[in-house]
Amino acid sequence: MQEKFFKFKVAIPARYSSTRLPGKPLLQIAGKPMVQHVYERACECGAEEVVIATDDKRIYAACNEFGAKVYMTSAAHTSGTDRLAELAELCGWKDNDIVVNLQGDEPDMPAELLVQVARNLHDNPLASIATLYVDIGNRDEISDPNVVKLVKDNNNFAIYFSRAAIPYDRDKKITDSKIKDNYFRHLGIYAYRVGFLLNYSSLEASYMEAVESLEQLRALSNGCKIHVDRAGCSPGIGVDTMEDLERVRVNYETI
Repeated sequence: MQEKFFKFKVAIPARYSSTRLPGKPLLQIAGKPMVQHVYERACECGAEEVVIATDDKRIYAACNEFGAKVYMTSAAHTSGTDRLAELAELCGWKDNDIVVNLQGDEPDMPAELLVQVARNLHDNPLASIATLYVDIGNRDEISDPNVVKLVKDNNNFAIYFSRAAIPYDRDKKITDSKIKDNYFRHLGIYAYRVGFLLNYSSLEASYMEAVESLEQLRALSNGCKIHVDRAGCSPGIGVDTMEDLERVRVNYETI
């Protein structure tokens, strides 16, 4: 699946604490903890290394049981990006290495998308980060603050990310048939260069980051370029709620 000249790593941050679903990485799906399914999806993408980073001994023990490479990281990190920076140092990765951040609650994420986002960063040397999006198809998603929207320029670099409805359709020009051409839902999958990760915590914090609760806005506020691309396939179901978990469980039962 991976081209011979193209190398990247996958890092899976897995935290125990979650406001809506505590202990999420250890919840069972088809007889395995969720984090194991995420790890197995990542191992299908051809990455030269797949590593889990956690701040919880229970998750660490579970990952050891199914044979994953796992590191304990600080519980003091305020963002997943900071946790990945610590992991990069622990693993001794080089500044030019590319690492894909796959969240520990994405058991359905296709390997194809991990390759896509890593390749996009590889092919765009001006970018510090690459990420993916899908088209929004209905107005409910546009107004949903849990759906992060993005606006991009003509060269596929991000202009802004928001929980609000952007662009704002002041004069009601966007008909239902045109929604998918104008509104895009950001997927929480990123590729970084390790050098950027190691410098991220030194970037000036952004008021937009705090207001929107979106850490990628710190990068934009400091002039870093984020390459965006339409996902080449469906990203599957991310698990944020018990309802999401039940949907994933049903899907795995039918496989």
